[in-house]
Amino acid sequence: MRLLDEFLLAENALPPDAPRALISVRLSALTADTTSPVRQELELRALAQEKGLRVVGVARDLNVSATRVPPWRRKELGCWLNDRAPDFDVILFWKMDRFVRRVTDLSTMIDWCSAHGKNLVSKHDVIDLSTPRGQAAAELIGALAAIETGSTSARVTSLWNYARTQSDWLVGKPPYGYVTDGGGKLVIEPQARRVLGWCRDAALRGVSARRMATVLNRGGVPTGGGGQWTASTLLRRLRNPALMGLRVVEEKDGGVRRSKIVRDRDGLPVRVAEPIFTEGEWRMLQSALDQRRKSQPHRSASGATSFLGVLVCTDCGTNMTVQRSAVQGRTYAYLRCRNCPSGGLGAPEPDAVYRALRARVISALGAQPVRTRRYVRGGAGPQGTEPHWVIEVSGETLGDRWEREGQEVMSDDLRRAGITCRVRRTKIPRTRAPEVGLELDVPSDAEERLIIKPDAFPDLVR
Repeated sequence: MRLLDEFLLAENALPPDAPRALISVRLSALTADTTSPVRQELELRALAQEKGLRVVGVARDLNVSATRVPPWRRKELGCWLNDRAPDFDVILFWKMDRFVRRVTDLSTMIDWCSAHGKNLVSKHDVIDLSTPRGQAAAELIGALAAIETGSTSARVTSLWNYARTQSDWLVGKPPYGYVTDGGGKLVIEPQARRVLGWCRDAALRGVSARRMATVLNRGGVPTGGGGQWTASTLLRRLRNPALMGLRVVEEKDGGVRRSKIVRDRDGLPVRVAEPIFTEGEWRMLQSALDQRRKSQPHRSASGATSFLGVLVCTDCGTNMTVQRSAVQGRTYAYLRCRNCPSGGLGAPEPDAVYRALRARVISALGAQPVRTRRYVRGGAGPQGTEPHWVIEVSGETLGDRWEREGQEVMSDDLRRAGITCRVRRTKIPRTRAPEVGLELDVPSDAEERLIIKPDAFPDLVR
């Protein structure tokens, strides 16, 4: 704190036009004994004082992997890069591997800095984008960081491949239903076994996974991973071959997660624990779940609900989602909520609700102009302007944009602006379908939030 006070006092003596520095601090694992973030920040403040830079902010991203999360996707640094670019001139970081660990990420940041008139400076590496030597050093050190990451990844992969062939539980989180005994062995967790046994009996009686999840939540049964029980979570656990005491590995098939049994060199399953279900019991359970699935109507792969996050229940405030049921060969769709009993009164004909919502949105906001934010680097010299954002108006209205781009873009815009539409269902005597009413809720700052902010990192997929 004394050093920090000294740095702040020294900054007061800097000229008003001193270059502005943003300090970036990152750490992969934060523990109670960690002091690295403090050391990084103090050393970088000393570097800023040495170079005559005014520190305007500190982006602290702790418990964040540089390999998995690039700078522009981190919570604090990403906010500065995407929304506060005019507020700083230089990014200071402690060491290359504290900033990025991928050559492609470093190259992207160099390109971004070049386009936005920024500089990158490292405390412990020869990096300064204002010189050709500094740019070359940045590329070289980034390559070395990537090699280090590759070596670490190879070691981790080797450990996992070895662990999967062992009967002891060496690494990883045990599957639901089991815990470790502290000595590398898996043992059955009694409460989870009772939950799984109850679910199996319910499935054999034809009870749906959604109904089972509702009962478990009402009974306050812990999930073993936090949060609430959902049908998808419950089904993943009931379909896991690990319940037979076998080692499994997760695979994805078309975006669907499935657990596959691991086999040894002789092709036999690797057993790691006593079974919760015997093979016969597990297969009977799978047959019951398959039979229940066959009776359900097909769901669209692109998602069943439009305007998800926009349409909410007036009574409980949860999102309205489409649920389908099949009766005598016909499929019926309803908009239902999550917390009201039995999903509340179902709103039939979701498409009619969507049309009514679109009409209300067009009436309320369709005449507003489309506004787009653009970054301006500013000019050099005494008369030059500071970096800033400008808002450009194209002449197109929001109604034109939504007509041209379609319902998905409209939905994205409404969510970004925080606009919601409350759905009210009123029972009508002697009538099956309720009366549906919509109430549009537009926040006071919706116009500002509707400004289109082009992504500075649009073509990068992690």
